[in-house]
Amino acid sequence: MGLFSRKPKTPKPANASNGAGNDSASVDSEGSNVRSSSTGHSRIQIHNINRSSAGSVPQTPLTPMTPHPHAMSKVNLPKPPDPSLDAAGYLRSLGSVRERSKIVTDKALRNSLNHFDVDMARFPDVVSFVCGIIKRDFDPPFLSIPPHGRYQHFCVGGRDRIANLLATFPDTVDSAEKCRRIVDLFLVSVLLDAGAGTSWSFKSAENGRIYRRSEGLAIASLEMFKAGLFSGNPTNKFQVDKDGLRKLTVEQLAKGMQSGPGNEVAGLEGRAQLLIRLGSALASKVDFFGDDGRPGNMIDYLLAHPTTQASSTPIVVLPVLWNVLMSGLAHIWPASRTAIDGISLGDAWPCSSMPQHTPPPSSPGFSPFPNSTSGQSAAPWESILPFHKLTQWLTYSLMQPMQNLLRIQLAGTELLTGLPEYRNGGLFIDLGVLTLKNDDMERGLQNYNEYCQRAGTKGVEVAPMFEPSDDVIVEWRGVTVGFLDKLLVEVNKALKKELNGGELSLAQLLEAGSWKGGREIAEVSRPNTKEPPILIDSDGTVF
Repeated sequence: MGLFSRKPKTPKPANASNGAGNDSASVDSEGSNVRSSSTGHSRIQIHNINRSSAGSVPQTPLTPMTPHPHAMSKVNLPKPPDPSLDAAGYLRSLGSVRERSKIVTDKALRNSLNHFDVDMARFPDVVSFVCGIIKRDFDPPFLSIPPHGRYQHFCVGGRDRIANLLATFPDTVDSAEKCRRIVDLFLVSVLLDAGAGTSWSFKSAENGRIYRRSEGLAIASLEMFKAGLFSGNPTNKFQVDKDGLRKLTVEQLAKGMQSGPGNEVAGLEGRAQLLIRLGSALASKVDFFGDDGRPGNMIDYLLAHPTTQASSTPIVVLPVLWNVLMSGLAHIWPASRTAIDGISLGDAWPCSSMPQHTPPPSSPGFSPFPNSTSGQSAAPWESILPFHKLTQWLTYSLMQPMQNLLRIQLAGTELLTGLPEYRNGGLFIDLGVLTLKNDDMERGLQNYNEYCQRAGTKGVEVAPMFEPSDDVIVEWRGVTVGFLDKLLVEVNKALKKELNGGELSLAQLLEAGSWKGGREIAEVSRPNTKEPPILIDSDGTVF
């Protein structure tokens, strides 16, 4: 067994006929068999998915969220910048995400959102649904649940492709270089992990099987990596570097992702441009990524950082890793993103549910939401709601190889939030906690009709559509962050007996419950497209 392998859990009898450990389960990663589970409020469908769920995904032997053999010594975490002095620095910090989303969440708890009606009486339905999925796929006390991360997507069908990849490297490749290579792969794979669309699929050259959505994107990125598409080093194709990325073309990426007529991946050009800009970012940050501009070289930077504690295992302060990703990758985001004083904030957007700045009448100014009232005028930065979803997804994912290959411990993982994306957020809409208001529904349906006309397609299951910057989407994402925190508390309460004194971490809830639950309830609600309840007209750089 490889470093990224684990003993698979004995399949549950209810799912035994699915052959979860057989790779054929991944031919259509969205198929499902439905069974029902009643709750106190409604009858919710909990279904067995014909894809690699927890029962067949190889498990990491020691994950970043698993208790370590040796207790981690107390580590003082750096405080985020003071927003009154450095607004951009604060909004780019990890700590700002939960703090700012709390404002929108508090409004949701009062049913005072601008775009959604909120029915908290339906929240127990979400708790019951998620608990049912967790108990279906894992045995109590649920210690085998891995943290949310890209690694699991490479294991679709119960095959640990990362362990297999590591096994192909010669003995001359030490653990540090193995970790660099996996970090290289995971970083590119996460950046390619925006919604692929309903029509796209990927046929693996290794086994001839067809994969879709996140699993398909993972397998595609792995096969491109193994082919050396992202490497500019003729002596090592198993790496990602500045030269390999800067010479990448849209046509090469289309070929690698098997995107073409009838099988178009959504946002292909946006994905290609993102990777090309990544090459330039890697080249400009030599201190983080080395002279050859490899993402994996951040390992050396982290281990040598003055805040890293050397003990039986190295202890890296999470905000240091966060700074590498936020600062090192800042230039990959489109120029159209929100900025303060010329500094791009990345995945952060104006939101009408946040405090609004009203300039004095004598001073010319602009508010994106001039009719929004919040009492006393706020500072301009206060209207912006940060998420940094892809950077957080990267952080969750990169911690896995660091922990498993180099036994690095991360201090400060509690700063990470639930990921504000359409599977986690869709869970709360499909189960009735959030309902889009009528005016926004009409506008979203009009957007969808216009999209279908532009794309020359006919809607199968019509749903409202908005761009990522739309105030509907921003508010939805802010509520999602807060509701995921609340969901964690309630799920731990509901599973108290099974947990036997333990608690699920947020990363485990995302992996085993909310993200999977959002996908599965979407399959039931919209069986033809399996799309979320609100569609995103994305360019491939956010979702």
